[in-house]
Formats: sequence, structure tokens, C-alpha cells
Amino acid sequence: MSCQNNCGCGTPTTTSTKGTPLLTDNHKQNHQADKKAFQWQFLHPKYWGIWLLMALILPLIYLPLRWQFWLGKQIGKLVHRLAKTRVQDTLTNLSLAFPNKSSQEREQIAKQVFINQGIGIFESLCAWFRPNHFVKTFSISGLHHLVNAQKQAKSVILLGGHYTTLDLGGRLCTQFFAADCVYRPQNNPLLEWFIYNARRHIFDEQISSKDMKKLITRIKAGKVIWYSPDQDFGLEHGVMATFFGVPAATITAQRRLALMDKKNPPAVMMMDMVRQTPDYIPKGRRPHYHITLSPVLENYPSDDEVADAQRINHLIEQNIQKDVAQWMWFHRRFKNQADGKNYYRK
Repeated sequence: MSCQNNCGCGTPTTTSTKGTPLLTDNHKQNHQADKKAFQWQFLHPKYWGIWLLMALILPLIYLPLRWQFWLGKQIGKLVHRLAKTRVQDTLTNLSLAFPNKSSQEREQIAKQVFINQGIGIFESLCAWFRPNHFVKTFSISGLHHLVNAQKQAKSVILLGGHYTTLDLGGRLCTQFFAADCVYRPQNNPLLEWFIYNARRHIFDEQISSKDMKKLITRIKAGKVIWYSPDQDFGLEHGVMATFFGVPAATITAQRRLALMDKKNPPAVMMMDMVRQTPDYIPKGRRPHYHITLSPVLENYPSDDEVADAQRINHLIEQNIQKDVAQWMWFHRRFKNQADGKNYYRK
């Protein structure tokens, strides 16, 4: 039997008793990383708010997806009303990136970003703990590009982005191939413990963005690495390149990683996942998500670091344009400017 989405990948699957492949049966994972240990400090009163929030939200993932989407939409609307600084950052980003859109259009996109992120809470929780909710909800194109690279014994660097469907994208991608992910650890220790241990059911390894030694080791071992270079981490490890026409500090670490092995360099590819259905699900229907893997980037990296950064930014822009409101516009993408300008000053 081929994969449940008729993508032509030829991936064998097991099936449930009803004849439909389950995500938990078909999950590709070479090994599961060790758990992060529970710390008694997590019982301190300063963490009680997080525990209460978990107690309130986690049981809701047993509801039908249609109800979860509705709840997520209400949460998104509420946060949009209350999180004034985040909303203003979102509008600032949108005004810079889309100056030709009216303020009303940008307001609507901003509101939809928060709605999508509210839904994304339930998409993430289900991806971690109830993945079989998403049986028969996804498809993939371009998988053969990754398969061909693996046949050549290449490691693969998948350049993704910070979409509101981020964690669900990881779960659905690993229906087709095992992968590691590079991530920035959470500042809150309890959230870091919770999210890391949840994601270990999806990825082989979660590599801290500061742990270059481990990242290099995994690339040399021929692994698939999910890396998202679409946020502003300053110019210490990057260059200035435009993003939607605006100068932006752009990560170039993936370029250096692609230069490590001259004889058999890693294959660098773009990937994204878009929810192709609206933010509500009609009764009796299911959402649908589509994963796209690009061909291996030719002539990458080149001899020009800035041109390479610009090329990657442009490709990310093209993916975001599939549904602008599914990218996390509330991050301060343009916070570091060469002239010291602060777009986000209150």
C-alpha cells in the first residue's frame, strides 16, 4: 500500500482496523531522544498560571476538530483584542511589507494572524498528543526531490518558516521522512520542559540553535534537518538582505553548513505547509493541509553571501504569499537596522 495521500512516494503503511492508515502507525522516526527531567521548581507558585492553563486547554483536544477550530478562533480574537503590543508589532510589520495595502486590509490580515495562531494552539497540541485527529487531512508534493537526495547519500537541509501551523507541519512531514529540527529553547523553563518533551514524539533530535557542534554532527550523519531562517537574530551570524522589500537581518548559517562537505554537500531545499481550508470547518468536513518540498537549490551557496541571503528571503516570501495570514507576523522581523532605526519604538 502506498501512503494515504496518493503522493506517489511508495511509502508502505500500516492500517487501522477500519483500513485507514493512522499517523501513529505511519510515523517515521529513527529514535526518540531522552526526556528532559522534571524539576521540582516547576511547582513554584510562579508557574501555577501555566499549570492552570494546561489543565483548562489540554482536555479540549479530545473534542472534534471542528469544535477545536471554533475555540481556537475565539482565543485568537481575544488575544487580538488584549495583546496590544503584539498587535502593534504585527501591524508595523505589515505596513512595512505591504505599503500598498490599505490600513483596513492590514488590520484584517493582522486579526487573521491571531485567529490562525489560536487555531494553531490546538493544531500543535493535537500534533503532540492526538495526531490521529489528522488522518486523511494532508497531501505532499515534491517528496521525490528529498528521496532522490537521500539516494545520493546526502544530508538534507529543509529551509522552512515560522507559520502558525509549525508543529503540525513537523508531525505531518514525518509521515514521509524522519527529521531533526533546529529550535530556539524557550525562556520559560517549564514551557521548555513541556514543549521539548512533546516534540520528542515527532523529531529524532531537537537541536538548540546555539549547539552548532551537534548540528554539524547530525548533518555529517546524513540526516534531514528542518531549519527556519526567517527571524531576526541580529548580524552576528547574518547579513542585511531585503524581506518584502525591507532591509532585514538575515541568518546565513545554512549557507555555511552547506559548505561543510565539498565532496558530497548537503542538499538544500525549501519547504512549507499551508492549511488550504478556512478557519472554520463545516459540519461533516475535515481540514486539509498541503506540504510542498522544492527541488534542491542549484548553485547554492554561491560566492556571494548577501545574494544567497536575498535568494532565500525571496523564496520564503513566495511561500508566505500562499496565505499571508499563516505566517507569524507578530515577531519583530525588522528590529535590527544598519542605521539603528527602530520601527517598533512606542
